[in-house]
Amino acid sequence: MIDKLLDHLGEEGCKGQVVPVQHLYDLQAELEGHYAAGCIDQDVYQEHLKVFNFSLPDSLPETRSLIVVAIPQPPVRVTFAWDGQPVPLIAPPTYLHWRKADRRVEGLLMEVLGPQGYRVAPAIVPKKLLAVRSGLAAYGKNNICYVPGMGSFLGLTVYFSDLPCPHDPWREAHMMGACQDCHACERNCPVGAITTERFLLHAERCITFHSERAREIPYPSWIDLSWLDCLVGCMRCQRICPQNKDVREWVEDGVVFTQEETALLLQGVPLAQLPAATIEKVEQGDLVGLLDVMPRNLGVFLE
Repeated sequence: MIDKLLDHLGEEGCKGQVVPVQHLYDLQAELEGHYAAGCIDQDVYQEHLKVFNFSLPDSLPETRSLIVVAIPQPPVRVTFAWDGQPVPLIAPPTYLHWRKADRRVEGLLMEVLGPQGYRVAPAIVPKKLLAVRSGLAAYGKNNICYVPGMGSFLGLTVYFSDLPCPHDPWREAHMMGACQDCHACERNCPVGAITTERFLLHAERCITFHSERAREIPYPSWIDLSWLDCLVGCMRCQRICPQNKDVREWVEDGVVFTQEETALLLQGVPLAQLPAATIEKVEQGDLVGLLDVMPRNLGVFLE
């Protein structure tokens, strides 16, 4: 059944792996071990890692496995009109339309599992760590996941399932062999988040971490705002990566905002108070979740 499931995912352009659910606690232990050892900054842990849930779902009392799926996902170009000129800004993979991707993956899983009486339930767990530990992906030196044929332009979705998993593909987390003698991402990271002193990213220095914080939290003074290259997040290490040479130019066009709409977004006008046409664009572009950080981040490029 697992082979049939993975083949079906492959036919639809996705790749997946299945591991016994007992490894849920290995994920928890590894994450908490890094935190206890002082390798994870307190703010990073509180804002991004405490959301994980390592409890089995009540809706699936006979949980037997974790299914992790990688789906190709490009950056999206969102365009803002300003001073009579278009200002295109990139949202990296995973920021936009991830709910749509999750629904598609769940549908693909149930096309195979449903007729056999199996079920799935969403899992909020460390996706990258699971993908690497399961053998689906490998880490880059930048701590981002890479899947053959997708590079790092992908989204990850994880589900609990009552599907039995008799064979265990679990392995040690590892970095791609191609990264051993490559320093492209390290040299292209202006904040020094990628270092040779340890494999784990210094996430507290990463531009991505600071770009995602609430708009009332200013960028640290040691970040030169000219280093920012995205509406949210950062693409510097992914754009320069040789492993992304086949997908580097893959960008999808998103919504386009008029100058009047751009001004409202820059002011931080709440969604409900925006004009109906602007609300439609925001929802169509899946930008609702970025409205809180947009005034500060957008202002960097426009002001």
